[in-house]
Amino acid sequence: MTAVGQHWIRPVERWAPPLDGQALTVLLAKVRAWEAFDGEALLGDVAAVLDDVVPAEQQVDELAERLRGHLMRLVTIAVAAEVEQRDDTTARLMSQARTLRIEEAPGDHCRAVGYLRRMGWITNELLERLVATKCLKEAV
Repeated sequence: MTAVGQHWIRPVERWAPPLDGQALTVLLAKVRAWEAFDGEALLGDVAAVLDDVVPAEQQVDELAERLRGHLMRLVTIAVAAEVEQRDDTTARLMSQARTLRIEEAPGDHCRAVGYLRRMGWITNELLERLVATKCLKEAV
């Protein structure tokens, strides 16, 4: 048996993709470059710079780069959650994080370790503040 098909009475708009080819290419590149938040890596790097054992001179640049990435990720999360408008402490930590992130590590090893420890401290404080304001779940 065959049924009689329905005919549309109202005209239906032709579907159009929401983005053109160039915009889709840009979006795909951003998706491929995206890195998930890794709380364990963040805590490991913070522990490495705040530990009693001073990081080796060869590790300073690598640790500084990783901490800059963690700071950038945390600030991005805070901006997306609009927490800086609700919480003055978070806004202050975000400002400090932005300032530290653009600074270069000093050439002197002792000063570079101090710089790493400041970055580690701000990273840890911002992480704890984002957990307290419910922007993030507690990191392991």
